[in-house]
Amino acid sequence: MAVPLYQAKAEFFRMLGHPVRIRVLELLQSGPMPVRDLLAAIEVEPSALSQQLAVLRRSGIVTAVREGATVVYALAGWDVAELMRAARRILTEMLAGQHELLTELREAEVSAQ
Repeated sequence: MAVPLYQAKAEFFRMLGHPVRIRVLELLQSGPMPVRDLLAAIEVEPSALSQQLAVLRRSGIVTAVREGATVVYALAGWDVAELMRAARRILTEMLAGQHELLTELREAEVSAQ
């Protein structure tokens, strides 16, 4: 029996649900990067990064190419970068709304005194 689309989407977003994976995807938006550069930028243990890169690779969201002793990672497609930009826009709007609400609450508190 086929997995319903909503379930497949939920599994996709669960796969994205780790801070190191998100950071890797953010970094790869600017182009392919060797593992050593990812390690320097993310500052996690090599084994932790390797684990998260394996999850992204298995999901097909990133690709890996060996260049001699170096492994270089890249986004599998432009749509991944677009997804990251969309997430940033959504979060920005959400936080702006929260900031406006906080301002209103503070103003109400001052006028109540």
